[in-house]
Amino acid sequence: MDDSEDGSSIFAGGDIFEQRELLRVGHVPDIDRIVGRDEEISAVGRALGPGTRGSPPETTIIYGKTGTGKSLVTRCVSRQAQKEADSHDTDFRFSYVDCSDYQSDAKASREMARRLSDTLDAEKNIPRVGIGAADYRDITWELLDEHDVDVFVAILDEVDKLDDDDLLRSLTRAKESGKADAHIGAICVSNKIEYRNRLNERLDSSLQDNELVFDPYDANQIRAILENRTDAFVDGVLQEGVIPKVAALAAQEHGDARKAVDTLYEAGRIAEKEEANIVTEDHVDDAVQRAEINRFKQLVSGTTPHVKHILRTLALLTADNPGQQSFSTHEIYEAYTQLVAAEEGTPLSEDRVYRLLKEQSFLGVTESEHTGGGHSEGSFLEHRLVRDPELVIEALEK
Repeated sequence: MDDSEDGSSIFAGGDIFEQRELLRVGHVPDIDRIVGRDEEISAVGRALGPGTRGSPPETTIIYGKTGTGKSLVTRCVSRQAQKEADSHDTDFRFSYVDCSDYQSDAKASREMARRLSDTLDAEKNIPRVGIGAADYRDITWELLDEHDVDVFVAILDEVDKLDDDDLLRSLTRAKESGKADAHIGAICVSNKIEYRNRLNERLDSSLQDNELVFDPYDANQIRAILENRTDAFVDGVLQEGVIPKVAALAAQEHGDARKAVDTLYEAGRIAEKEEANIVTEDHVDDAVQRAEINRFKQLVSGTTPHVKHILRTLALLTADNPGQQSFSTHEIYEAYTQLVAAEEGTPLSEDRVYRLLKEQSFLGVTESEHTGGGHSEGSFLEHRLVRDPELVIEALEK
């Protein structure tokens, strides 16, 4: 029986990827794979350095835009610190908590305890519900004492998403208050430079003056990052211009290494689906467009059907009138009523459509501005799409 007969061919992965996990979100590479962040690695290393020898680590706040390597550096250096501590007969442990997923004090405290339990291979019952945030933190302190941990560091990623600062306050005072014998530190990672200003005065005074800022990557750094991940692909499948193109686009638009890696991975997936033998620059273009479509879909996913009708109307008007980018509320409303009627729906009033267009302008989906219509017409509001109309049409159709 051949592959087609036994069904195994439906699981074929193609000849594009060798180690696709190197390009996936959440993958933490070896520290020597991190490019363009030598100074930041050293700074985080200095903060954790005392902990590798059984002394208190320094609590640190790290700022920077998305995709600048904050989380990656923090997790890699913490993992390296744990190995270094072993050579000094010090038990160093850390827990990584993504606060965008665990925004309440209780959920973040539970995740911290669960991660620590996993790294200790502890058979500790950590209930999902039924106890409070302080109880979850008590489980963490108990785990540290029961397993004779010398140093513990909590990595609070996107810490600004937490509902309050109780968890951070508890971490900075756990040893002082006698709740844990281990030295405890925290690394707070935030996309918001003003995060520290939001902390209350007592907590702010208990933090060391230890802050780092991660700048966006430039094109050369992003290119080096991508070249460092080429072993994710089968040797020879990447067209020569693919990595330079992804790097240039990423540096020009956002300096976000994570998006660049995602784009490279998506280009590979598109080539794989097409059963192509190589990944080309055309695959990169398709990957960028698909990412834009997905981002737009996410942006409008929570809006009402009528908002989607209005945006689709504006996109169709723009696509059908190449020399015109902006349209009056009345022009949009007339086309919108025809679109809704074709779908056997009931249109909103023109005033309501006007308000929804202004709302989309506030959200950055469209741009609106007053314009003079001549002596007889007076002034009126015109609207235009911020994104490519074909992209908007495809996203809304899906």
